[in-house]
Amino acid sequence: MLLLQQMMALFLMMLIGYLCAKVGAIDKTASKTISWLVVNVGNPAMILASGMDHENSVEMKKILLVLGISLAIYAALLLVSIVFPQILKAERENYGVYRVMLIFSNIGFMGLPILSALYGSEALLYAAMFFFPYNIIIYTYGIRAMKQDQSGKEKFQWKSIFNAGVIACVVSLTIYFGRIFVPDFLFHAAESLSHITAPLSMMVIGASFLEFRLRELFTDVRLLVFSAIKLLVVPVIGTWIIMQLVPDPMICGVCMVMLATPVGSMTAMLAQQYDGNYGLASKGVALTTMLSVVTIPIVAAVLGLS
Repeated sequence: MLLLQQMMALFLMMLIGYLCAKVGAIDKTASKTISWLVVNVGNPAMILASGMDHENSVEMKKILLVLGISLAIYAALLLVSIVFPQILKAERENYGVYRVMLIFSNIGFMGLPILSALYGSEALLYAAMFFFPYNIIIYTYGIRAMKQDQSGKEKFQWKSIFNAGVIACVVSLTIYFGRIFVPDFLFHAAESLSHITAPLSMMVIGASFLEFRLRELFTDVRLLVFSAIKLLVVPVIGTWIIMQLVPDPMICGVCMVMLATPVGSMTAMLAQQYDGNYGLASKGVALTTMLSVVTIPIVAAVLGLS
């Protein structure tokens, strides 16, 4: 019930964002600015605040366990993605887009706010372990998949991996496990800034819906099948396997949310920048985001994690 209420609250925020865009209060420039604030201020502040909260009782071995699980999850998704486009009978020129959409979820914009509401700051320390492989894989395999039909090679840039979110993860874990003293005003500042993440990120997502007609999204049979696999089949099977091996309900809950969140907005950005099918990627982000309001509570209920 708590998860359903949280998803309804997020949906309401998305609706407000859509209405703001409808009346012209949020345009593309405003959306870009707000996204920058969420990615570079709100999310890092949320992660830092979790590390500064020494009331959390997270053991290093559990952090390493979650890191291992996250690596296993991405390895499995990479393997599945090899044959996934053929299963969908997708056009060959869209193979890369479907592979990237399957692997990379919206763990920052949607995952962190949901986990914060459900489990508190302790869960964010676990969630931080997903950011390291996510950033490495998306800026290597993700780009390569989008450029699969091109002959040019993209030069790898380490600065893309070490962004604000990853740096915040490193600093947060260092503060937490090093038991480094942090003045109260820094903790309260980070905690206050973290509160902008959920409303602003949901409003930006809602504003993006203005670019699509619902009929276009809900009449694309292949995209609907993809959404069902992405939002229901993958998180249910993946989390069920994890639950058989890991008894900790919070760790299982974190993994469930990380797997059940919709397609990450970075997918559309990569498609636009590296000549993938931007329209398909954008529709995938929009459709799975709308459906996730319903599917995440369903997944949690099926697995008994609601």
